[in-house]
Formats: sequence, C-alpha cells, structure tokens
Amino acid sequence: MTSTNDLTSGSVTSKLLRFFFPMLLTNLLQQVYSVTDTAIVGKGLGDNALGAVGNLSALSFLIIGFSMGMSNGFAVIIAQNYGAGNISAVKKAVASAVKLAAALTVILTAAACLFLRPVLLLLQTDSLILDDSLKYGYIIFGGLAATVAYNLCAGILRSVGDSKTPFIAIMVSSVINIALDSIFIFGLRTGVEGAAAATVIAQVISTVICFVRIRRIPELRAGRSDFARDTAMSLRLLKNGVPMACMNSITAVGVMVVQGYVNGRGVMFTSAYSVCSRYINLFMLPALTAGVAASPFVSQNFGAGKKERIRQGVLVCSGIALISYAVLGTVMLVFSRQLGALMLNDSATIALTAQYLRICGVFLIFLNLLFVFRNAVLGMGYPFLPMISGILEMSLRIPAIMILLPRVGFRATGFAEAAAWTGAMTLNVTAFIVYYRKMGTEKA
Repeated sequence: MTSTNDLTSGSVTSKLLRFFFPMLLTNLLQQVYSVTDTAIVGKGLGDNALGAVGNLSALSFLIIGFSMGMSNGFAVIIAQNYGAGNISAVKKAVASAVKLAAALTVILTAAACLFLRPVLLLLQTDSLILDDSLKYGYIIFGGLAATVAYNLCAGILRSVGDSKTPFIAIMVSSVINIALDSIFIFGLRTGVEGAAAATVIAQVISTVICFVRIRRIPELRAGRSDFARDTAMSLRLLKNGVPMACMNSITAVGVMVVQGYVNGRGVMFTSAYSVCSRYINLFMLPALTAGVAASPFVSQNFGAGKKERIRQGVLVCSGIALISYAVLGTVMLVFSRQLGALMLNDSATIALTAQYLRICGVFLIFLNLLFVFRNAVLGMGYPFLPMISGILEMSLRIPAIMILLPRVGFRATGFAEAAAWTGAMTLNVTAFIVYYRKMGTEKA
C-alpha cells in the first residue's frame, strides 16, 4: 500500500495533520476562488449581477450537494475495504461507483436544466436578476458532469489517504478559473455567463488531474472484470451514498426556503445574503476540512477494527474545530462591516451583511463540531443518522426564518442558521457516543 496512505497505523495526530493540511489548502483555494469570483462579478458587473449569481447558491447546493453526498458515501465503503486490506473489494467499489455516478449525472443534469426557471420563480427571484440567474444556471448545470466527476475522483483519492492530488488539481484549476473570469468579464464583457463558463472549464481540468492520478495507483486501477455487474456492491454503495446525498439536499431545501423569504424582501436582501453565504462557506473551512479528514480516517480504522484510534482521531479533529472557532469567529465579530465592504458597494447592504456575520460568528462553534461528528458517524457506517440530522436542520431553519424575519429583519437569517447548527450538532454528538460504545461490544 505504498502508493497510498494507510491511516490505520502510526501517530494519529501526525497522520491526521499530514492528511488535513493538503485538504485545507484545497478547500481554501476553492473558497478563495469563490470569494474572488464574487468580487469580480460584484465589482465588474454590479450588485445586481452578484445577486443573480448568489441567488443560485441554494439551488446549486441542492443539485451539486446531492452528488457530493453520494460521492462521499461511496468513498466510505472504499475506505472501509481499504482499511480491512480487501483490495479486490476496493477495485469493485471504484468500478461500481463510476457506473452509478454516470447514471446520476444524466438524471441531475436533465432535472436541473428542466426545472431551473420554475424553481427560480418559486424562490421569488426579482425580475431585475432573473435573466442573469438563468444564464448562469444553465451553463453551470449543463456542465454538471465535470463537477460530479471531480467530486467522485477526489473522494476516491481521499478514501485511500491521498489528499495531495486534489490540492494540486484545485490549485491549477483555481488559477485558470480566476484568469478566465477576468478575461471573460473585464476583457470580453460576457456578463455572468462568462463566470459560469470559467467555472466549468476549470472543473474539467481538475477532474483530469485527479483521474490521471487514480489510474497510476494499483489499488484503485479497476480492470474490465471489476466493471462486471455486482448488484451487492452497488446496493452497498447506494445504501451509504443515498442517505448522505439526501442529507445535503434536505439541508439545501431548508436554505432555499430561507432564500425565498429573503428574495421576497428585495434585491438588497438577496445581494447581502449572497455575500453572507460566501463568507460562511469560507470561515467554516478548517472545521469542514477536519470533518472531511475524519471520515476516511474513521472509515479505515473502523474497517480495521481499531476503536481507540477512532476516539483519538475524533479528538484531534475536534481540537482543530475549536481552534478554528476561536480565530475565525473573532474575525467575523470584529471585522463584519469591513468584510461586507470587500464585495459590496451599497452601505445599507453592507450593514445587513454585518448583522449576519456577527450572529454567526458567535454560533460558529456548533457548525464546526457538527462537521466533525457527522462525518465520524458516517465513517462508522451509520449514514441514516446524518440524514436525520439534515431533516432536523430544515425543521429548525424554516420556522426560525418564518417567525423572526418579520420581527427582526435580516438578522433572522443568522438566527435561523444558529438554530439549525445547534440542533444538528447535538444529535450527531449524541449518536457518535452511542455508536462508539456499541462498537466496543462488536469489534473489540
């Protein structure tokens, strides 16, 4: 297993940190690109164009998040087999995952393009930004195959401990993406469709880099026989992937409902919420990455039956989440207005953004720990609990925005997030404790 990274032996802290940092840089590059892209669109095309692009955030998470959840669920099975030393099963799982992802791509692309306009209208998208939202959405969802392929390839690599290749892929594609954004928007004056095209092109490049690496790893190089029908493996992958995909989609539905209420208050609220979403995605990165690291670490050690390493790994990842909260939560509280001014022009919209960031800066700790414990539960082979937590998030987020928006205005968006994070975190921490104790009776 020298071509990959066995996470079942050696120092827990050292192994996790070496695995964590390339992923953190990968996710940081993705979010830096996202923020840069937002700034380019906002400064180059105006606040309305920024609102049009940001208006698709929840819908994008619904579609793309579904595919990411599926890929992450598949990766758990690959990691568990790898940890158990069953390389034959690893190859069969990779082959089955590719076939299932291809079918998923066709379905998601058709559904996204077909229902884009009705959904945007359902979300009360303002007529000022509707056309730009449609232009951006059709290109992004039309190129969904590249996104699904990258998520699958990156998930496969991380399942066997390779977090460096996805980092290299994103580093290259981010540079290309930002360069194309600038050329299309400032040079060719293409509008929001240029930003969308740049994203798709960059995603293709990142996919190619990851795919080439997979083909060079013997443990992952599936042969023709591995692609033969294996109903049992496909069902095992789907049993793990579908709940994670549904969790992301359920969460996205809750966010879309919030988006609909926000849009109903006008373009200013929409633009502010767009920027807030970008920033929360950026500031949750270290904890999100710690959670992503926890999943293959726990999966490999669960497959190997190493209970104590699971406990130690979760403690290390939780420590990362707490440090992240102490630093980035403070930044959100102290520099909320300055952060809004980096992307927006209107002072009133900047003030709304600051309200959200201050609230979420206080409650970020619950989101950070949610990432770690949800992925740990998934890695132990219990995908339905994270899905239930997604339902809980939605059931808390929607009433909060409905009740609070008329009373406290835009601040309601921050309180809705805080309620969702707190409830879901509590459920996943409790579940991890229960399942961990249960593992002691089954895998001594």
